[in-house]
Amino acid sequence: MLMMALLAAGPALATELDRTPLTAVTADGQSVRLFPNGRWEYVDQAKAAEAQKVAAEYPENKTRPIESQGIVIGGIGRYVMPGDKDYNRGSLNPKMR
Repeated sequence: MLMMALLAAGPALATELDRTPLTAVTADGQSVRLFPNGRWEYVDQAKAAEAQKVAAEYPENKTRPIESQGIVIGGIGRYVMPGDKDYNRGSLNPKMR
């Protein structure tokens, strides 16, 4: 029982992790920032902007915008963006209104 209490209290006792990015140099001499979540970016703003353009073309990065509502499965459905008349309209079921 004591062991279970210690395991449950463990995360509460942990200190806050340092989440500041580290600056590193790649094998070919490029300066980059390494983030704790595994993401990285170029320190040079021009190279970072160019890399973001290239990354935006990959299909796995073309996801639903965070502010949109809705879902598309197999090409059926749609995303509803803020400003659309159907955005946040709620249920059309009269029992649910």
